[in-house]
Amino acid sequence: MTGGDQGTELLAALHTLRDTAGVTSLPLDIPGVERARRGQREMLAQLDDYIIPRVSSLDAPLLAVVGGSTGAGKSTLVNSVVGETVTRSGVLRPTTRGSTLIHNPADARWFTGTRVLPGLARQTGTTAPANDPDTLRLVSCNAVPVGIALLDAPDIDSVVSANRDLARQLLSAADLWIFVTTASRYADAVPWELLHQAIGRGTSVAVVLNRVPMDAMQEVRADLAGMLMEQGLGQSPVFAIAETSLSRDGLLPVTEMGRVRSWLRSLASDAHARGLVIRRTLDGALDSLAARTAELRAAHEAQVRGAGDLTGQAAAAYDRAVGGVQEGMRDGSLLRGEVLARWQEFVGTGELLRQLDAGVGRMRDRVTAFISGRGKAQPADDLGHALQTGVAALLQAHAESAAIAVSRGWRNTPGGAPLVDAHRELASVSPDFTQKAEKLVRSWQDDVLQMVREEAGGKRATARFLAFGVNGIAVMLMLLVFSATAGLSGAEIGIAGGSAILAQRLLEAVFGDQAVRTLSARARTRLLELTTELYDGERQRFDDVLDEAVGGQDGLGSGALDAAVSAIEQAR
Repeated sequence: MTGGDQGTELLAALHTLRDTAGVTSLPLDIPGVERARRGQREMLAQLDDYIIPRVSSLDAPLLAVVGGSTGAGKSTLVNSVVGETVTRSGVLRPTTRGSTLIHNPADARWFTGTRVLPGLARQTGTTAPANDPDTLRLVSCNAVPVGIALLDAPDIDSVVSANRDLARQLLSAADLWIFVTTASRYADAVPWELLHQAIGRGTSVAVVLNRVPMDAMQEVRADLAGMLMEQGLGQSPVFAIAETSLSRDGLLPVTEMGRVRSWLRSLASDAHARGLVIRRTLDGALDSLAARTAELRAAHEAQVRGAGDLTGQAAAAYDRAVGGVQEGMRDGSLLRGEVLARWQEFVGTGELLRQLDAGVGRMRDRVTAFISGRGKAQPADDLGHALQTGVAALLQAHAESAAIAVSRGWRNTPGGAPLVDAHRELASVSPDFTQKAEKLVRSWQDDVLQMVREEAGGKRATARFLAFGVNGIAVMLMLLVFSATAGLSGAEIGIAGGSAILAQRLLEAVFGDQAVRTLSARARTRLLELTTELYDGERQRFDDVLDEAVGGQDGLGSGALDAAVSAIEQAR
């Protein structure tokens, strides 16, 4: 099938697929991911255990894996084929079992290294322990013909998961699967599930029907043959062994083993027939790679979509948080409580609206008195501090709401719940958020002060500017940023609305109406910019957790998996 440069190209393409599939992670627990992970593991294992080694050494001995259900007599069959006890069945079940590979001494070089099943450590001799699923026990036996090796696998339906996993791995590494079953269990679901898998991957199969009552021999064989025919295995050899007593050594009678032994010896001695079995199985395994890779690619794309959904939820929640702050700047809600009290101290509100109607000048005198120290101590500073506290609280409230919303959303989104469970701190703001928010407001206040200084220019020495001072003007500008009255009611509307109008008229007396509109717009924009930066940092916590989970797989988006499969097809 392959040779020379063609074989080299095929091996290179197989290694590329193996590397690409190996770095394709499926970390998110989304629907169908367990099946995809299992399929990925099985494909990688077959590439490592069988496809790549077999393409590298087409002339290596045929590996026949003897597998079947619990109690079917696999070990007894293997021992009876070679005529001595080389592998032991589990007397007590369930037990953890390793695997035993029996080969002719002349073929030892093919198995003592890691050419096949490289993940299993090697032990040699019949006395080596056989209860380690990570170990392959090698037994050299002259009764096994040159050119073929037998591998006794654990039960495919064992209640011990390590046994089941190893059995499936070994069957995927086989050139030939010798399926052992009994007259009472040949229709069991688990073996037929694996037979379907073997059919799909082109694995060559032979069936040994063990412990068949003589009076039911014809009926059972005919029924099994019909089932095999229906499943596309009509050409598979079938060997029926009558129910009989074992010898003292626990072996089946030679008369019952004649056909099986003869078939194996014939297969071993006929290089052409052996090559046909190997090539049929290898071609089937290679043919299966396209569909299995497509499933892996689809699973990866589902992961990308899942990660996108989670990222989108975080982005949307913090976009809403920025919108919430923006709404808080418009609805006048910040002009309640401490801010409103400090504003009242700043301008005096007993006759606020009546004095406003009488003219701005009288109110400006009142403000000037407070700023210059003839009124209560530092009313501008008190109002600035109240604004700082109020804005920081506004930022905190919306950040906490966003963190809760994202955590709740992730918990209800496929793939998100394990991430939230592993990072419970995501459900609240970062530990230093309060300090960051307060620093943000102070930075914004500094920016507003600088805006006022820049806008004042040559007016800084005018009587109007001096009457209010930089701090007083900046505080009134900050107040104007939160000047709308939506969300307030009753007396609050009158007080807040009057306060906003007063602040605006006082500022217009210094800068003019257009300049005040420009300044207030700049101040709002700057606060939103700083808020967006702050919330981006909060959202990044979610992005970092997701990035850590999914890792970087940039190469896969360009079709690296498909390209690897295409290269394999071209090399064949």
